Amino acid sequence: MSVLIAIPARYASVRYPGKPLVELTGATGKKQTLIERSWRAACAVGGVDRVVVATDDDRIRAAAEAFGAEVVMTSSDCANGTERCAEAHAALGGGYEIVVNLQGDAPLTPHWFVEDLVAGLRAAPGAGIATPVLRCDGETLNSFLDDRRHGRVGGTTAVFAADGTALYFSKEVIPFTSKRYGPIEPTPVFHHVGVYAYRPDALAAYPSWPAGPLERHEGLEQLRFMENGGKVLCVEVTARGRQFWELNNPEDVPRLEAMMAQMGLE
Repeated sequence: MSVLIAIPARYASVRYPGKPLVELTGATGKKQTLIERSWRAACAVGGVDRVVVATDDDRIRAAAEAFGAEVVMTSSDCANGTERCAEAHAALGGGYEIVVNLQGDAPLTPHWFVEDLVAGLRAAPGAGIATPVLRCDGETLNSFLDDRRHGRVGGTTAVFAADGTALYFSKEVIPFTSKRYGPIEPTPVFHHVGVYAYRPDALAAYPSWPAGPLERHEGLEQLRFMENGGKVLCVEVTARGRQFWELNNPEDVPRLEAMMAQMGLE
């Protein structure tokens, strides 16, 4: 089953303009842009046939081609990464059986997250899209709550049924819990990892659907599938001792660099 990874990247982010070209310093002092680190994370995934950067910006294209990435230019009209992946897949002539959207702000995504995600979608023929979820420990949950207290957009959380079918995603912390958890204690909150695997028919249909009120309020693209009756499969993944965080705000840069230093990532 052929697999394409597309890394959507845009320069004109509302919250963080120029984010893909922000440099992150690794454990050895090596500096690499966010988009390069995300591309290298994608290239480490097993069982993938092709990796491309999908962008509408010539600055990102030049940077990506300089470190050896294949680039697909897409329209500036794409509203989100899913629309950009749909356009990139079409521009490549289609034909891939699974398209993975590895967003360009998650360079710490371990390869097994994506490998487990693809395996989960393959095993669920009724799902058109799958996405990973990671059970929060107390330290991560406290970071989420701290972001919300300070008005920052932090990680996204997910709730899902016993069979993995997503019930809702939110930038608020759901489900509600009043208990205080220790740093490594498992919690009932699941961190939504911003990676998606699509079947091509579901991906191609997505841009034709209007954004619904939930997608508009939350700013979460996956809610469009749910608002149009699609099944989104949540695939639980495990950290295996790795730390994970996305770069959502400028304040996240030192957080990611500290994580890379602790894990010895160059």
